[in-house]
Amino acid sequence: MKRGKLMTTNILDMETLALDEEERALVIIDQTKLPNKAEYLHLKTQGEIWTAIRELQVRGAPAIGDAAAIGIYLAALEIDTDDYDEFARRFHTAADYLNSSRPTAVNLSWALNRMENIVKNAEGKSTAEIRTLLRDEALRIKQEDIDICKKIGEHALTLVKPGYGLLTHCNAGQLATAKYGTATAVMYLGHKKGYNFKIYADETRPLLQGARLTAYELSAAGMDVTLICDNMAATVMKNGWIDAVFVGCDRVAANGDVANKIGTSGVAILAKHYGIPFYVCAPSSTIDRNTATGANICIEQRPSEEVTDMWYKERMAPKGVNVYNPAFDVTDHELITAIVTEGGIFKNFARDFVREL
Repeated sequence: MKRGKLMTTNILDMETLALDEEERALVIIDQTKLPNKAEYLHLKTQGEIWTAIRELQVRGAPAIGDAAAIGIYLAALEIDTDDYDEFARRFHTAADYLNSSRPTAVNLSWALNRMENIVKNAEGKSTAEIRTLLRDEALRIKQEDIDICKKIGEHALTLVKPGYGLLTHCNAGQLATAKYGTATAVMYLGHKKGYNFKIYADETRPLLQGARLTAYELSAAGMDVTLICDNMAATVMKNGWIDAVFVGCDRVAANGDVANKIGTSGVAILAKHYGIPFYVCAPSSTIDRNTATGANICIEQRPSEEVTDMWYKERMAPKGVNVYNPAFDVTDHELITAIVTEGGIFKNFARDFVREL
C-alpha cells in the first residue's frame, strides 16, 4: 500500500476515490486522517481494500459501493485463468470476501451484485473481455453516483429557500460519495447559487464524522458552517436557527424506515417536536426492497475503544466498563418528512416509491 499527499486543499477538486489503472490500485482519501492530514492511499490487494472499508478509511454508503466495484475489478485482474467456470468461482469468492467488510450499508452488496451480474452474463467471452466489461461497469457505477447525487441536490433545492438554517448529522457529503454528497448536495448546489445557507453540523460521536469531515469539507468549500456537539441539536432547534434537517442513510427499508449513523433517530425526534422538516437523501441503490422494516436491518457493532480511548490522550473511562457502541440506529418512517432520491421527493415512501421512480 502506497501513501501520497493530496495536491489541493479545495474539496471540490479532490476525488474521494479513483481507479489507477497503471498501478492497478484503488486510490482513496484516507478519511481517518482528516482534517489534520490529507493523504491518498493506493490500495492494491483485496486485504487492503477490505481493511479500508472496515476501518472507515473509505466510508459513506455510495463511496463504499464505488470502492467495492473498483476493488472487485482489481480482484478480477489477479485471477489468472482462462477457464470461465474457474474465473467465475474465484470472482464470487472475492466478492463474498469484500462483502463481509461491513454489514449495514446496502450499497456494498448492491455494487458487488452488479459486478457479479457482469460475470454471470459473460459466459462464452474471454477473461480479457470480461475484465474490460468489469472495468467499464465499475467506472459506470462511480459516474452514476456523481449524476445521482446532483439530481438529489436539485430535487432538495425545491424544499429550501435562501438564507435557511440547515442541520446535518454525520457526513453524507462529498467525502461519502464520488461528488456532491447526498444530504450535502443541496448545500453545494445552493452555495453555488448564492443561497447563503447557515449550516449546523453535529459532531457525531463517537467517530466525529461531522467534526472531522462535514465541517472540514463544507468550510473548505466556503460555506457558513457551525460545528455543534450532538447534545446541542435541541438548543439550536429551540432557538429557531434550523429550518430543515438533511441527513443521508445507509439503508432504506421497504416501509421507509432508514438506518443511518447513530444519533440520527434522536435528531429526527427533536425535529418532530419542534416542527422542523426532516429529510433523508438517498440514492435508489440504498433502498432495500427485501427488508420489510427497520427492525430487520442488521446494525453493526463497533469496538469499545472508539468510545473509551480513540480521541483521548489517556483513556477516558474506567477499565472493564461495559460499552455499547452501535454504528447506526433506525429512524422510524413516521418521523421522516420525505425521502429524496434521484427520482424525486417521496413524502409517503412505502406507497409511492415503486410506482413513481
